[in-house]
Amino acid sequence: MSKPAGSSEWHKKRVRAEKRFRLYGWCGLGAALFLLVLLLGIIFARGYEGFLQTQIRLPIIFDAAKLELAPGEEMRAVSSARYQRLVQESLKAQFPEVTDPRDLRALYSLISTGAGAALKRLADAEPAVFSTTREVWLVASSNADLYGKGKISDTTPEAQRKLSDMQLSWLHKLAADARIEKRFNVSFFTMGDSRTPELAGFLGAMTGSLLTLLVCLLVVFPLGVMTAMYLEEFAHKGKLVDLIEVNINNLAAVPSIVFGLLGLAVYINLMGLPRSASLVGGMTLALMILPVIIITTRAALKAIPDSIRDGARAMGATPLQVVLHHTLPLSMPGIMTGTILGMARAIGETAPLLLIGMVAFVADVPDSFTAPATVMPVQIYLWASSPEAGFGEKTATGILLLLVLLIAMNALAIYLRKKFEVRW
Repeated sequence: MSKPAGSSEWHKKRVRAEKRFRLYGWCGLGAALFLLVLLLGIIFARGYEGFLQTQIRLPIIFDAAKLELAPGEEMRAVSSARYQRLVQESLKAQFPEVTDPRDLRALYSLISTGAGAALKRLADAEPAVFSTTREVWLVASSNADLYGKGKISDTTPEAQRKLSDMQLSWLHKLAADARIEKRFNVSFFTMGDSRTPELAGFLGAMTGSLLTLLVCLLVVFPLGVMTAMYLEEFAHKGKLVDLIEVNINNLAAVPSIVFGLLGLAVYINLMGLPRSASLVGGMTLALMILPVIIITTRAALKAIPDSIRDGARAMGATPLQVVLHHTLPLSMPGIMTGTILGMARAIGETAPLLLIGMVAFVADVPDSFTAPATVMPVQIYLWASSPEAGFGEKTATGILLLLVLLIAMNALAIYLRKKFEVRW
């Protein structure tokens, strides 16, 4: 039987169209991958140096007379401001030609204002250090740190940079004497936030995120799973159940800031719970991801074949035993995957937490669920909005850590799904 006229040409056009469609798909995928790699590369290039910190080694004379220690006064009672004088005396000894008070202030500004506190911690830990001279590595100021990392250039006109020519000459002399090094930034992981860039740490935000997520998990997991169990296994289908299902699906698409308004109105204004607390933050995020947990749990329960339920009923199991002993354990891998993905979404949220006061400056690491706290995304937002140049590096480093955590949580969800998934 002969082919219709033009069918061969029509087939060729269809094949060419399919090839073009595949080409467009590959081009789109390639562009997306390129932009993703570019974004991650920029963040890594700016953020990895935040794990390093410029430090200056100075010979510190721990002289009780220079600390103005009164007779009978305990060493632990000496303030960090007095220890800062030891740093200043050491800098003056390194540069004896500097005598003008304005130049001395410029010289002292090369060392962080937290150097005195570091010396106080050293003296409290080692009382035998008094009446001795100790070579101590001290944190450089933010501007000196930026210069050490190449972000302040010698070629820039003096009026356009944070460091004067005289300060640069002092840094060059210290570098020539091997007194400047870039070391691992331990304080970034051991200290809370600070108004001073070189002293700002991420521990407070990480602890606040941990406490907030713990509260969120304790609230949302049992409530979401029980709600999904009831709707999927026990509720009789009708208009009321349909209305509840529609509203749950709609709540999953509501902007997150609406849940922040709800948390502000209910938890703070109505219940009187403390602002900027992990307890309130966790319960607010629980409202946001509760619909997601319910939807994913129902999907996991639906994936269990009815033959499992029928077999359990045939053996005399009650409806509750069917769910608790059979369908719920078998659907747990899917439930855990949905829960981890929901928590990954919660850990990256900022808008709802801003409305309940977690945007406040918190210098101390929170030690309870009701203590003032902030979370990692909010801390990144605060650093990004700060005018000091040193906080720009902190912002990129915080984003890098948050991305690593999110990728790890998503990888864990994929691993659990692959390991425990059962194909029926």
